[in-house]
Amino acid sequence: MPDLLQKSDVNVNRRLLFGMYLDAVRMDDVIEACRRALITRSPILLGVLNAAKIVKLRSDTLLRNSLMECDLLLADGQSIVWASKLLGRPLPERIAGIDIFERLLSLAHRENRSIALLGARPEVLQKLQERLRERFPGLRIACSYDGYFQPGEAGRIAAGIRDSGADMLFLGMTSPKKEIFLGKYGPSLNVPVLHGVGGSFDVLAGITKRAPLAWQRVGMEWAYRLLQEPRRLAWRYLTTNATFIQLSLKEFFHPAPAFGPERITGK
Repeated sequence: MPDLLQKSDVNVNRRLLFGMYLDAVRMDDVIEACRRALITRSPILLGVLNAAKIVKLRSDTLLRNSLMECDLLLADGQSIVWASKLLGRPLPERIAGIDIFERLLSLAHRENRSIALLGARPEVLQKLQERLRERFPGLRIACSYDGYFQPGEAGRIAAGIRDSGADMLFLGMTSPKKEIFLGKYGPSLNVPVLHGVGGSFDVLAGITKRAPLAWQRVGMEWAYRLLQEPRRLAWRYLTTNATFIQLSLKEFFHPAPAFGPERITGK
């Protein structure tokens, strides 16, 4: 059996794209790095980047700083993979956050590791746990908290996660609430694997549908979501996609220098 990857091993090969360093790795490398983190109890924070985040991080200091703190930053969007190849800084493949989530759930089930869930509405979280127990019989869910808590409750929730002894924490929360929580409590949670999964709780709970594989392969997963919620998403996708194309053209002629950590003032 080959030696397990260290976190530092997968950080060696990175690509500077749109001012951010992305890890040029494959899914198996990510899961192997997480397995090593579980064995050594050395925390690894996973981050994913798509076109919307590329656009948003330019004006959102909190989001940008949180992404730079990740041990692994991965291309969640197919558009970023395509752009990386056109720009001559190729990433090997798309690594979607929801796919990492499912692979880590399988790993937890197979190796009897425990998980913690934080996020979504109470009814969605309940449905998610029911679905996970059906799909992974015997899966150890150490604790779970919905994402609709008040700021004053965050310390209690963090203590509950820490006391649960969970091996993995999945956060189904939106930005910047997720970043604020991880920034303040992440180092003290004593959880080896931390992964923000966005709207994946709703998908695995069966509340929303994920695009068929054929749509995913041609980079049209966003269009499938648009068809499900046209009123809410149409303007967002129109402006985001147009801005991302502009940024890609700019990146081709004038590559952006790497962002540095920026202090947040006035808050």
